[in-house]
Amino acid sequence: MLSAGPNPESPEAVVRAGVAVELVHAATLVHDDILDAAATRRGKATVAASGGREMAVAVGDWLFAAAFGELVHSGAEDVELLAQAGSDLARGELLQRADAWDVEVTRERYLVRCRLKTARLFQAAAALGSRAGGVDPVPTQEFANAVGVAFQMLDDVLDVAGPVERTGKPRGTDLLDGTVTLPLIVARERDPVLAALDLRELRPEDAEAICDRIEATGALDAVRKTADDWIVTANKAVETMDGVSPQAFHLVARALVDRVS
Repeated sequence: MLSAGPNPESPEAVVRAGVAVELVHAATLVHDDILDAAATRRGKATVAASGGREMAVAVGDWLFAAAFGELVHSGAEDVELLAQAGSDLARGELLQRADAWDVEVTRERYLVRCRLKTARLFQAAAALGSRAGGVDPVPTQEFANAVGVAFQMLDDVLDVAGPVERTGKPRGTDLLDGTVTLPLIVARERDPVLAALDLRELRPEDAEAICDRIEATGALDAVRKTADDWIVTANKAVETMDGVSPQAFHLVARALVDRVS
């Protein structure tokens, strides 16, 4: 909505684009919960937990189909744009699965995953909004990529330190799933015990203690600083925008940094 500017050429196209992006987002969450065997999301039962794996697969597929249906009237270019983003989301998930349990994952590899599995949908939202509003999509996509990367990094911090009553899931869920994120990558560089950790041997009852140990290394502050650097990059992109509200974009960036769930 922000990327379309205050006076979009086609308000209906902006709404359709926003609906399509959110439907894709919902679909990825439903399917992610299948892959992660997650029982809860935001404190509520997942589709997979309440309806079974087959139901969750079908619901996710339906959401994807509905998303592209929203863009039919917007033209083939918008459909192609969202389709490419969906493909990149899948690539990011496949990379994450390929990296499962591998504590030697590099920062560079982690960053590629962040861009594919998270930032690409942010970029698609910005591009679709800009197209519908007749606004230059380059700076809005630059902003979206940067805040998308920052969002994923802060999400990974929350997995280690987020309050359960706000995140709706136990601490250390990623660790138990074998997903190596930046907090663990940084912490392993600082703590020999964590460097020798075998995630396959990690028991659910030990996850919180490992989270505490990661936090004790100062890794979370380091990751927050890295995310802040990406927010700075995002705010620089705002300065090159025309036809949109820069204040609104700055507020979005700040909200991402300040979020606790």
